[in-house]
Amino acid sequence: MSLEWRGAAVAPTDGMPEPDEWDAVTVPGRPSQFAGADAVAYETAFSDPREGDDAHAVLDLHGAYAHTRVWCNGERVAEHDAYLAPLRVRLPEADEYRIVVECRAPEDHFGGLHETAILPEERCVPGIWWTADLQTYPDPYVSAVRARPRVAVEDGRVDSAAVDVTADVVTNEAIDDRLTLSFRPEGNARGGGAMDRTRVDTEPGATTVQYTIDVRDPALWWPHDRGAQSRYTVRAKLDGATASVTTGLRSVAYDDELRVNGERLPARGVTLLDPTPEDVRRATAANANLVRVRAQGVPPSVADACDEHGVLLWADLPLSGPGEFDADRGRELAAHLVESNGHHPSLAAVGVHDEPVEPYADGLGSGVLDRLRFRFRAWRASYDDAPARTVADAVDGVPTFPVMGPPGIDPDAVTLYPGWQYGAAADCAWLCDHYGVGSVVAGFGAGSLGTDGSAEDRDAVPAAFDHTVHDDAHLGGDAATSQATQARVVQAVAEQLRRRGSDVAILDSLRDAADAGMGVLRSNGTEKPAYGTLTDSYQPTQAVLTDPTPGESDVCVVHDRPTETTVTVEWDHNGDRTQEEQALGAFDRVTVGSVTLAEGDELTLAVAVDENVVKNEYAIGHNI
Repeated sequence: MSLEWRGAAVAPTDGMPEPDEWDAVTVPGRPSQFAGADAVAYETAFSDPREGDDAHAVLDLHGAYAHTRVWCNGERVAEHDAYLAPLRVRLPEADEYRIVVECRAPEDHFGGLHETAILPEERCVPGIWWTADLQTYPDPYVSAVRARPRVAVEDGRVDSAAVDVTADVVTNEAIDDRLTLSFRPEGNARGGGAMDRTRVDTEPGATTVQYTIDVRDPALWWPHDRGAQSRYTVRAKLDGATASVTTGLRSVAYDDELRVNGERLPARGVTLLDPTPEDVRRATAANANLVRVRAQGVPPSVADACDEHGVLLWADLPLSGPGEFDADRGRELAAHLVESNGHHPSLAAVGVHDEPVEPYADGLGSGVLDRLRFRFRAWRASYDDAPARTVADAVDGVPTFPVMGPPGIDPDAVTLYPGWQYGAAADCAWLCDHYGVGSVVAGFGAGSLGTDGSAEDRDAVPAAFDHTVHDDAHLGGDAATSQATQARVVQAVAEQLRRRGSDVAILDSLRDAADAGMGVLRSNGTEKPAYGTLTDSYQPTQAVLTDPTPGESDVCVVHDRPTETTVTVEWDHNGDRTQEEQALGAFDRVTVGSVTLAEGDELTLAVAVDENVVKNEYAIGHNI
């Protein structure tokens, strides 16, 4: 049932907010007129929605950011402090209802990116961000059903598959009944289904029923570049009331390399700063097979899109920037994250603390003295990772990365920005060699202006870029020049990481959240040049230059597939063509030739693999 809402910025107090004026607002949403407010109240009124056999009315809120209190007809009926999890409020019986929901900005360190300058204020308005529904149910009813897939793989074959199901049952009367659980493939999935019943014996109130469904002949879910996205519907039925959830069967593990369903799978990823389902489609079109929702909750629609498009999901806790945090609170939020997203077969990793130290190398160049300064500052950087590891220990079933940050603090997933924050893009190799970088890179990239208008409004640029270098040497004074520089840096670093065999490499980021930023797409989704270069660089099998700057460079083929093949590689250097045939093993990296480049040269590489031809283009400029 849809509702009409009004809102108002309010001063946080202990009592129910009673503002002098209310404005009509859209819920769910982030009313921009309240940008910068510490607390926002939302009000709606409606008559009793129950009809016929309905015995319960429930207000169902998802994404209530961040600390939330709910009043019904003047009485406080709920509190909530984890927008990662849904808030379901059972309403008392009444003929008429007036609901007031107050959302406050975080009162702890768990605001994530929404408590930084990376996101504009209008994206951080306290509110109900994802869904707001009024539901009615008979008595008794199943208020929610959750599922966690478990797949064991031995020697490349599925040894066993099961789904752990949790159903929440609500009743006004004591019951002793049977809950029917069914497990059925969706669409064209050919896996086997199942049906079973389990006892529900409870007094009035709410209870939880747990059951494990063993799956025969499972159809596995795969990332889009490896297989089909088979999914199943789990349905729980009690008398005439049902609830369901969609899930998929897959295993995911990280131990020296990322494995999905027992098979190695190099991940080519992008960061989402302001995630939408359309961003997942855009990531897929760019040949990415992973998205990282950085330091914030995952909207359910985004996780659903990852399942549908076959994109692995790296989900972070909303924890970013320097500062101490409560590990016990972190463990609670981690449990909410996994409980809310555990049914998604795309869920492949959980990150805990994002960028936990201040940047220490902004503006350093590539010379010997600059490298010495970098080493000294990295040596001085320190971070106590014990609380983050305590939080990570609370997560089971998917790989965890407790610390995501710069070289020097021994992060579990490194972030590095050569060619943007410091040094040149070619310094990626030096960073990797001296700091053990290469296995998991949680962020790389460069920024650019979105429009010439953002170039003129230079006061807005620092907030959009957060702590990144944003002087004229990087931005070039206009959007076109800065975007061209961004494209060269993104291409050079992405291809170096792939050539070195990184298990996970994630571009930061896919789309700008403001008029300028690290995105290869503008905030409205239109492409910058770097989107095209990334799409080429992320082809599963691709030919790349080892050093796309003036001088001699090898031509290398990177092959992120589990099969052997033979490819034909051709490079067109200012109109002169050279062609080589090359046999490739699984996940191979092979040098097939070399070329001498000069500034202003144009080079096109082409690889014929199977029945497809992929191209990679370079415009050779000065060192980047």
